[in-house]
Amino acid sequence: MPARWLNRLMNLLSGLPAQGGDTALKAMRARGAAWIERAERLECPVPVPPATRPSPRPPVAARPRQLSVTQIQRLIRDPYAIYARHVLRLRPLDPLMQEPDALLRGTVLHKVLENFIRKTLADPALITRDALLAEARRVLAESVPWAEARAMWLARLERRAEQFIAGDIARRAIAQPVLLEARGAAELADLGFTLSAKADRIDRDAAGALHLYDYKTGAPPSQKAQRHFDKQLLLEAAMAELAGFGGLPPSPVASATFLGLGSGKAEESAPLDTDPPEKVWAELRDLIAAYMTPGRGYTARRAVGSVREKGDYDQLARFGEWDASDAPDPVEVG
Repeated sequence: MPARWLNRLMNLLSGLPAQGGDTALKAMRARGAAWIERAERLECPVPVPPATRPSPRPPVAARPRQLSVTQIQRLIRDPYAIYARHVLRLRPLDPLMQEPDALLRGTVLHKVLENFIRKTLADPALITRDALLAEARRVLAESVPWAEARAMWLARLERRAEQFIAGDIARRAIAQPVLLEARGAAELADLGFTLSAKADRIDRDAAGALHLYDYKTGAPPSQKAQRHFDKQLLLEAAMAELAGFGGLPPSPVASATFLGLGSGKAEESAPLDTDPPEKVWAELRDLIAAYMTPGRGYTARRAVGSVREKGDYDQLARFGEWDASDAPDPVEVG
């Protein structure tokens, strides 16, 4: 549908043959035809072969020599994400506007529990539901500027608070907290690889054995998931026995437990009986050694938990042009 001014212009030119109007109109139409033809070509679909499932093979020298225990799960489930982050050094862009997302919630609740445990070490009488919630209100007021999020997160903690306090009293009867948010590292010297971690909480009992705890704002991973994918606590236990955490010397680990702060299971132990530290460490060495060989590629979405799970680098991997049923396409890069 031509615009009204264009209709008027064409009518005017058509009505002025003596002044060359019709000739000018024909010249205009000829020039416009070239642009119309270009526009039609843009609208014409051209078949493009879909991308294959990437499995890049960078040089061994460019492969990561340090990962955290949480990144080991990513290496198992989505190796391409490790390649993009640690070889290509790409980082997801921060959102234009900060939102009260799951990451912030986890950070805030970890801070609440760290502060709460520190205060109760000096005064055990503070191991109460009211003291925990008072600390939560203080940290939320400082760190979360969204009133709705503060109210919702506090309500979730209130539902779990009494159960957490009862569990903590039982935990203190077994061992006492000695480290909070403690950093540690252990080396696979023959591979030139370092594994790092930050333990949320480490208790030590009268016999000198350690009890590791990790807070989960979501559902704690099952023992089956820990054996195959989410090896965070199992690896922390191995690190504690091999290299120690913080100022602690290498010590035996009696237990390692996820403490759930959400609506799921309250506690989930790490399967130390079936996966002792020496076995877990040997499996880690095999995993890292495999990715230190030139023929091993970083396959995209190798074993994600769900087909609906979104990764930070799915667009880079052109996921959607291929799916999990496609074979990896190993390519030498770098």
